[in-house]
Amino acid sequence: MHGMIRLSFTLDEGLAGRLEDLRQHRGYRNRSEFLRDALRDFLVKHSWQTSSNTVVGTVTLVYDHHTPGLTERLVQIQHDHHGKILASTHVHLDHDTCVEVIIVKGTASDLAALANSLQRERGVLHASMCTSTTGGELR
Repeated sequence: MHGMIRLSFTLDEGLAGRLEDLRQHRGYRNRSEFLRDALRDFLVKHSWQTSSNTVVGTVTLVYDHHTPGLTERLVQIQHDHHGKILASTHVHLDHDTCVEVIIVKGTASDLAALANSLQRERGVLHASMCTSTTGGELR
């Protein structure tokens, strides 16, 4: 682990109070760890918005598997982007509805384009992307 550096900063009372309430609500024992995690989250989001570095994420699809040709189209899109897909899992929620979670790795713009192409397919009821990092820049 790298050495620690102590920082000091000033907040107005209202913001400090909201920060403390959120820290307690989230169950953090101290402000330092809470702020480290908040800063990491901010850095990951910033990386997704501005970087051409490799990032990771998940694409979650909820869809009606009775939609003609949908399963084949979703599989074809994934095959067309095979270099960006690390793994996927498919679960039958009920007789009509499936959920698929796809773990992806690549540039943010490439992964967003992949998620958008999956979401546009007729029969996809909901799609979302969860963004993360490979972790290297956070150490």
